Amino acid sequence: MEEKRNIIFIGHASPEDDDFTIWLASRLQLLGYEVWIDKEQLLGGEKFWQDIDLIIRNKASKYLLVYSKNICQKDENYNSIPGKLKDGISKEFNLADSIAKQNKLNDFILLLNLDGSDFNLFIDAPRLNQIPFLSNWADGLNQLIKKLHKDNVPTTNEINDPNFGSWYQNKYLLVGNVEEKRELYHSNWWEIRLPECFYIYKLNNETQAREIIHQNNVFPMARVGNVLTSFENYSKFQIIYQGDPLDIAPEGIFKITTKDVLLGFDSEQYPGHKDCENNLKYLLNRVFFLLMKNRDLSIYEMANKKYAYYYTLGNLPSSKVQFSYPYRPSKSKNKYRWKNLIGDYVTLGKWHYAISSKVILSPIVAFSLKGHITFTSDGYNLWQYPDGEINKEKIHSNRRKKGRLFFNEEWRDLMLAFLYGLRKNGKIELPLSSDYVLEMSQYPVNFWSEFGYLDPRGADRQGILLENNFEYENTEDNLDD
Repeated sequence: MEEKRNIIFIGHASPEDDDFTIWLASRLQLLGYEVWIDKEQLLGGEKFWQDIDLIIRNKASKYLLVYSKNICQKDENYNSIPGKLKDGISKEFNLADSIAKQNKLNDFILLLNLDGSDFNLFIDAPRLNQIPFLSNWADGLNQLIKKLHKDNVPTTNEINDPNFGSWYQNKYLLVGNVEEKRELYHSNWWEIRLPECFYIYKLNNETQAREIIHQNNVFPMARVGNVLTSFENYSKFQIIYQGDPLDIAPEGIFKITTKDVLLGFDSEQYPGHKDCENNLKYLLNRVFFLLMKNRDLSIYEMANKKYAYYYTLGNLPSSKVQFSYPYRPSKSKNKYRWKNLIGDYVTLGKWHYAISSKVILSPIVAFSLKGHITFTSDGYNLWQYPDGEINKEKIHSNRRKKGRLFFNEEWRDLMLAFLYGLRKNGKIELPLSSDYVLEMSQYPVNFWSEFGYLDPRGADRQGILLENNFEYENTEDNLDD
């Protein structure tokens, strides 16, 4: 008697597409589908080809291939080679294709286009159905579910598969037991103590605003169109025009109380609450940029167009920073530690710890920091293609490999060391106006808890995400104005 085909098999390139694959498997499990993914490969082990053959040959109702450039082999410059699949992907696909033809299974193979790759990455791809996941994973999942319903792919009565959940928690996350103990937690919030007010200036036109911000760099200033925002109180602006000084008076000057922006207010006139809130965020983005610039940090523009900042061998010759932990006695032998923020990465160059920021106004005003890893060929220059373009694909792939064995304590110490390294003469400060100097703490905000857990260690404990997947707000940094 022929076995019932009720398992959705997901093939993917590991480790590059692990995050998406686990996300997709968990969503399908919650919807009642029985899913098979190569759990041993996710943990860095060897593929069990006998199990893979058994599932695809006899039990799979669908073979889903996470379709991205990562399924292809790489050349010496780490570029994908279309038409040349990785060995494991090729084996799985060829078996699935032969089983589909042998058993006359319609649409047995579905390609899930994760990165917008061309439809013809390999010779058989153009004849197969592709479901796009590039713009939004949720939209792609909805299309996939409709296809599974249409093809009568069976579900179970269970909402969740306990085997998958147990593996995910015990093998992949290895979460320790929660216990009663007083423990200090370090957030990623870097608190900002603001002046009592700031000012919004409406200029006659965008050209005026642009020229003012180019020539006035004493204090932080942000621009959106013909509107400038600053913590400094100007009655007029002075610029040099054709070699002579020229005074420019704003059409409107609005003094905004910071407290009102944080608590909210109603106004039918410009600037309304949302205008003030957005302009304050633009201004604080500029403040963060200047804090990093004052330490001569380098910039890596990520795929989402946000900036990550990193030390180079030029401003951190020893590659490491001595830092301290908060709330530890000054004479404690464990108070200070050294942490490398730059290190050798196999034979390819250097890895660098980097920081990006998002402004938050609630529950506190702060820079919400996010840790990254980027790579240079020589401690200065990011990995590039031969034409000089930054090789973001290579950086993205390798940062997962480098960060895979980093534990919570590792990420914590990297962030603490990064902030500690920003100090000049023992302080991290920036003049915001003629009467206010912002002084930032060398620590992010800390919280005490009455509960804690033992963070597990070991080579078999690997995180599924190198970075958080929160969405940035659709705001521009305006750093070049």
